[in-house]
Amino acid sequence: MGALKFRVLLDSEKDQEIFRDIIINEDENFESFYRTILNSFNFEGQEIGSFFMSNDDWDKGHEISLMDMSYSDEDQELTSVMSESKLTDFMEAPDQKIILVYDFLRMWIFLIELQERIEETLDKPKIALAVGIAPPEDSKIVQDDAFFGDEEDEDMNEFDEDFGDGYDEDDLSGYEEYEY
Repeated sequence: MGALKFRVLLDSEKDQEIFRDIIINEDENFESFYRTILNSFNFEGQEIGSFFMSNDDWDKGHEISLMDMSYSDEDQELTSVMSESKLTDFMEAPDQKIILVYDFLRMWIFLIELQERIEETLDKPKIALAVGIAPPEDSKIVQDDAFFGDEEDEDMNEFDEDFGDGYDEDDLSGYEEYEY
């Protein structure tokens, strides 16, 4: 058995390239690869993520998730689990492409491409090349932030104005509530 060299590109909002070349034994599982990627970009790894096998157009294919998320035996064919999936079993093309989505609220995207197969085996995965400084893991805005905080109050005020009943609290001052 040998090793695989991958280029892992962080899809960031900045106009600079941020990538790592990672060499890992081909008989390692995806969870080891996942941890190596996150460590190489100085991410804590506290959030969930999934790999998606891809094609030349970067379309998402078969999912390999960190945890078993299936609800029934039928679902098990749809996804694989990182700890049970070996890299070598999924390398179909010489330039195999993989997408890693990490932290589904912040949506960090890593574009991964197999660069080459290496004859030697390693004691542990290694970073062969690091280009660019990764932004802090918490620097990306959570996708659902618009629904929390002050913006929500403004949206609700607009809703009340558009669909209000035309009454204010003074109109209801003579209303008495009865217990039944």
